[in-house]
Amino acid sequence: MDKERKLIIAGNWKMNKTVAEALDLVADLKRELKDVKEIDIVVCPPFTALSEVSKAVLDSNLRLGAQNMSEHLSGAYTGEIAAGMLKEFSARYVILGHSERRQYQKESDALIAKKALAAHGAALRPIVCVGETLAEREAGQMENVLDTQVRGSLAGLGAEQMVETILAYEPVWAIGTGRTATTAQAQEAHAFIRGLLVKLFDETVARRVRIQYGGSVKASNARELMSQPDVDGALVGGASLEARSFADIVKNSI
Repeated sequence: MDKERKLIIAGNWKMNKTVAEALDLVADLKRELKDVKEIDIVVCPPFTALSEVSKAVLDSNLRLGAQNMSEHLSGAYTGEIAAGMLKEFSARYVILGHSERRQYQKESDALIAKKALAAHGAALRPIVCVGETLAEREAGQMENVLDTQVRGSLAGLGAEQMVETILAYEPVWAIGTGRTATTAQAQEAHAFIRGLLVKLFDETVARRVRIQYGGSVKASNARELMSQPDVDGALVGGASLEARSFADIVKNSI
């Protein structure tokens, strides 16, 4: 597939996999995906598995990501993980502002912006998640919500930092509701987000930023989704927990 931006497909394992299970999954993925060079492939295990997975992916085309981090560099923040700690495990990416953290941990756009800056300070590439809920979409608020979240969550980033930032559009209304976003709906949201980047930065920056789609991506719809002009990859949840399903998504995206 000929795209000006290299596709990036990341598996968000969420709160799943013991260390042993994580190593089994990585071993299978390394075998299944060893020949894939056209796509950046990222695995995001829970914190407890980062150390072992970081060693397991060293000699492979898989890259390591984390699922969250603190906006602080260090200090009295019980239970938190700093960007520098993630770098110790050779993590290259970190998911920030996932819809579940926005919902359950009440993370704000302003907090996510601080985290994004802290990530860049440690040479980590943030995957910043945005997306509207079912109620917001039904009320015709998609563009307003995305405008607010994109502006707020990227506040303070310079052009060079923005180019090294990945955005992930998660239609929250299409996750666990029985509703599925169509390819056209995904492209519409991605195009709107890219248009915002033109306003916030410029055309050159907007053209270089990769925007992932994160809403029930499967092997069967991967090719059609990735063929859309503004869809530059996927942030995969449940399907990333099984080697064959994740590998099929990657292979079907080429």
